[in-house]
Amino acid sequence: MKKLEKQIAIITGASSGIGAGVAREMAKEGATVVINFPVPSTKDMAQKVVDEIVADGGKAISYQCDVSKEDQVKQMFSDIVTNYGTVDILVNNAGLQKDAPFAEMTLEQWNFVLGVNLTGQFLCAREAIKEFLRRGVNGKSKSAGKIICMSSVHEVIPWAGHANYAASKGGVCS
Repeated sequence: MKKLEKQIAIITGASSGIGAGVAREMAKEGATVVINFPVPSTKDMAQKVVDEIVADGGKAISYQCDVSKEDQVKQMFSDIVTNYGTVDILVNNAGLQKDAPFAEMTLEQWNFVLGVNLTGQFLCAREAIKEFLRRGVNGKSKSAGKIICMSSVHEVIPWAGHANYAASKGGVCS
């Protein structure tokens, strides 16, 4: 039996990069993976990841949700629980950059990055925990659920023009 057999995993920001890689590996271990993508323009990228997983014998769907929007996060978790019975794993991976020299960074640039990279992790983790508590330990794992929060080395390594990114990633690790 595969390690994640019969488990449902939501991976935020999984239409490319690290999130897509995590989704592929979790699917290989038997999880049904939800490939979260943020905006319609990334739907094709998400579908490509789904198609690769399915072609490799795994189970995957794509789901559009801007993790910085509370109503969308609640809806995503509600839809996944309705369609699959529960959520077992959350990989909080969504992240982005909006670079500018600090003295020129706008509040909009600051808030955009913090909204996705930090608030998005909070909103998704909160909904996952609510589901884990509702369901309890269900026999698929020794725990009620798992949350993996991705961060970055740039929480501690300065990176010019990325104060918002560094602050958001530092918040994840705190």
